[in-house]
Amino acid sequence: QVQLAESGGGLAQTGGSLRLSCAASGRTFSGYAMAWFRQAPGKEREFVAVIDWTYRSTNYAASVRGRFTISRDSAKNTVYLQMNTLKPEDTAVYYCAAKVGWEYNTRRQSYDYWGQGTQVTVSS
Repeated sequence: QVQLAESGGGLAQTGGSLRLSCAASGRTFSGYAMAWFRQAPGKEREFVAVIDWTYRSTNYAASVRGRFTISRDSAKNTVYLQMNTLKPEDTAVYYCAAKVGWEYNTRRQSYDYWGQGTQVTVSS
C-alpha cells in the first residue's frame, strides 16, 4: 500500500521561500514518477512539477519554472519541492502524487496515489 505524506506548508510573504516534503512509503519507487500538483480555491487541480525516481528527469509547469525545484532523496524515500520567489498566485493546497512510468506525467488523471495535501499561503 503506497502512502504519501506531505509536510512543510505554511505562510510566506511575497518573494519568500518554502520547502515542501513528501514522505513516501509502502514500496520501492524505482520506475515511478513523483509529482506535485496544487489546487487553489474554486480552481481545478493543476500540475506543478514531476521527477523520475530513477533517472531524476524533471518537468515543470511554465508558471513555476525557474522558481521551483523538485528533487528526491532515495535514502529517505522523500520528494521535495523547493519554492522560491513565491507569489500570491502560488497560494493553494499542494499535493504529492505517484504513478508508474514517465508517460503523461503532467496529467492529473494518470496518477494512482495521492497524499492529503498541505496548505501554502503567500501574502502580498
